This record gives sequence, structure tokens and C-alpha cells, in this order.
Amino acid sequence: MGYNKQNHQPIFLWDDEPQIPDFPKDGPIALIDADSLIYYEMGKNTLEEAMAGLDQRIIDILLKCKTPYYAGFLTIGKCFRYNIAKTRPYKYNRKGGSKPPIFYALKEYSKQKWNFTCIKGLEADDLVCVYKHMHSDSIICSPDKDVIYQCSGKHYNYNKATNILTKKIQAKKFLFKQVLMGDPGDGIPGLPKVGPKTAEKWIDNENPSELAEFVLKKYIEKFGLSNGIRIFTETFNLIYILKTPEEVLQSTGIEMPPLVINNINNIYEKS
Repeated sequence: MGYNKQNHQPIFLWDDEPQIPDFPKDGPIALIDADSLIYYEMGKNTLEEAMAGLDQRIIDILLKCKTPYYAGFLTIGKCFRYNIAKTRPYKYNRKGGSKPPIFYALKEYSKQKWNFTCIKGLEADDLVCVYKHMHSDSIICSPDKDVIYQCSGKHYNYNKATNILTKKIQAKKFLFKQVLMGDPGDGIPGLPKVGPKTAEKWIDNENPSELAEFVLKKYIEKFGLSNGIRIFTETFNLIYILKTPEEVLQSTGIEMPPLVINNINNIYEKS
């Protein structure tokens, strides 16, 4: 496997198996938010190319995280947020239509070869953040800004090949900035005419310990007492990524299973 030094993207080699470098014997647990990996590769001309590309991307992530240990997570079906969304359907603005067969084949391939897992009712975003809370010796691997900036700790953005450290106060500010402005990508409306600049200015001028009260007050000012509280609560619950097993149980009734930790050296045993 080679690397493009300009954009840090892996250069794929189309052998029967990818070239496997030597991995360290120990290291953190790479918690891989794998949804984007599938989307990155599903446009390949053949399934063989897509599988090889997925393999190389996973290898690249583990190399950058300097570890042989990983757990990968996928989102399957609709999550609990679809039941929360009342003002507008969750992700209503996503284009419909069927995905190419390679998309479904890659998901199955990632489960069979790499032991990637899913929990019905939860998104991969929630899973990496909850298991991060359960395992301090782990690093979240995701290109999703909501994940890497809302969950505190060490992260690796595998799209930009950058390491990120998000402090708790930064995560709290990012969360309430998102609640103010909503998340257009997921079809979550925020306060009308409140964009990133306005939200960031408001958040930076407030005491971090009073952010929840401040943002709630803004919703009440816009929608009135009853509707303001209702819409704020809905928006917060849609934006907020679950972070503990207790939150998962309270929000969904799901009891989190123990983390299954994989070792890449068991996937590609050296001859």
C-alpha cells in the first residue's frame, strides 16, 4: 500500500490481498464509525475494487492510530431519532431511491471479514461515543464533525487524515451551537435565521455552565413558552449523540453489550 503525500489518501493496489505492514503489538482501540467508509467505496466499478479499497482504508486508519486493535460500527435501518422528530421527519431532506448493490454487499463484507457490528435502533455515531466512554483507551475514527466535536477525547478524522483533541468545554459549546442553528444535513431545523456565525458569537459570550438555559431562553423568545420548550427539547434530543450506556437505556431501552475488540493480525495472519 502506498500513500499520496499531498492529500494523505491511500493508493490502492489491486492484488488478491492488500500489502499488510507490521502493526505494533499494542495500542489504543480504534473505534471506527464505518458508515462513511461504505459510501466512499460504493462508487467503484466492481465489487472487487470496492472491497480492496475498503480493506486499504481500514489498514490506513489502524496505521495512523498505531494500533492493531479495532471495532467497527455500521448504522442499519432507522434509529430512535425517527420517533423523536415531530416538527419535521428526521433526515427528510435526504434523497430517496435505492442504493447500488455494491453498497449492501460492502456492508455484508465488512461484517463478515472485519467483524463490523451494528445495533438496531442506534446510529454508528452513538456507538463509537458510548464505547469511547466505556473504554478510555480508545480513539474514535470518524469524518463526521458531529462525532469528533461533540464527543470529548482523542479522535482521528480519516477523511482528512488529521488527529483531533476535543476538550469537554469545546464539546459542550459545539453541542449547543448545533442546537441553536440545527443540522441541515440531517434535516433538523434550529432557530430561524441563526447561522454558524451568530450561534458561535452567542455561545462564546455565555458562561459555559449556563448554555442550556441560554439556548432554551432563545427558543422561548422565538416560539413562546410552551412551543419553545417543546421545540428546544425535540431539537436537543435529535442533535445530542448518546454517550453512556445509561443514556442509551433511557432513550431506547437498549442494554449495551460488551465491546468486541478485534485484532487485525488475526484477520491477516502472517505466513
